[in-house]
Amino acid sequence: MKRILIIEDDLHIAELERDYLQLNGFKADIVQDGVQGLQKALAGNYDVIIVDLMLPGKDGYEIIKEIRKRLDVSVMVVSAKEEDVNKIRGLECGADDYLTKPFSPGELVARIKSHIRRYERLKGSLIPSEAIIHRGLEINTASHKVYVNGHEVQMTAREYELLVFLASNPGVVFSKEHILTSIWGDDYYGDTATVAVHIQKIRRKIERDSSNPEFIETLWGTGYRFNK
Repeated sequence: MKRILIIEDDLHIAELERDYLQLNGFKADIVQDGVQGLQKALAGNYDVIIVDLMLPGKDGYEIIKEIRKRLDVSVMVVSAKEEDVNKIRGLECGADDYLTKPFSPGELVARIKSHIRRYERLKGSLIPSEAIIHRGLEINTASHKVYVNGHEVQMTAREYELLVFLASNPGVVFSKEHILTSIWGDDYYGDTATVAVHIQKIRRKIERDSSNPEFIETLWGTGYRFNK
């Protein structure tokens, strides 16, 4: 049984999420405090963590950052903050998805299932077995590790898959829509803003100057291209 952690201070919303998830075969736990939520997230071996942004003790942004430092797990923000700047900030912190309140419980369950399938696929053997090497960048696809000039850089599963996708197709221009479908899947409910956020995060880790990237080039109005 897949385990979901709900970090949400509004008990009515938390119980609604838990009830729908349990009806769909998940085990769901609720924590209403940010500090305790983070502790439980780090210790609980969950498959998906649902995080509100406005929480007592520690806000959702801080929780996501701490989770990303230590765990490779799907994180979804469910928040009443619907402005794009909050969505982008949540994704920048490491969230995989962002759902705005009020929401359809059915959509929440569908997104949870989508993320679990995605993470299970990422942990499988769909990535090619040989290493990908371009100048000082080395992607060891056997160990799922990335090195820049011999130094290992840490990446989330999603960042890793996106980098492998682009680096495996040097010189090919991909639109944001194509990348979104290829990496997040046809059943992903988010928008292409998440692609731009993840590209920027990858650039900060592999480029000498993320504002003037050498590897992942932006073609304005078209998409992205990986340069050898």
